[in-house]
Amino acid sequence: MSKIIQLLLGPTAGPRSVLLVHIAVGLIFFTEAILKYIDPNMGVIRFTRIGFPYPYFTAHFVGAFEILCDLLLLVGVWTRLVSIPLLIVIATAIAATKIPELFRSNQGFWYMASDARTDFAMFCCLVFLIFVGGGSSSSYAKLAKHTGIDD
Repeated sequence: MSKIIQLLLGPTAGPRSVLLVHIAVGLIFFTEAILKYIDPNMGVIRFTRIGFPYPYFTAHFVGAFEILCDLLLLVGVWTRLVSIPLLIVIATAIAATKIPELFRSNQGFWYMASDARTDFAMFCCLVFLIFVGGGSSSSYAKLAKHTGIDD
């Protein structure tokens, strides 16, 4: 069990360029999380249309959860661990909002492919971060290096 905890929470020695993926994923999710609060069409109304129960609570809970995970991701702490729930969020978004576009008469595959490009890129980036971790430029890796925490 401690190997799994170490894998999810421990620092990694990946390349510094992983930071670019952190920034992209973190900022995109952060802006989407903020929109859940300030734009009802992206928050409560959207969650109502999708059919989520208690859409006001759900939209704001998901927004707050995304902000928390984003901050940890941007700082570079527990990258693998926080990438897992974000992966679930983006997979849910794809299943709830993009896949149905395949079956609408005025949309179809190419419309869905165009509409889902950011979601697909985010999904791939999150899978990447789960496999690679925070990289050597993450604050957690730097802290571990200075304090002698094993990789």
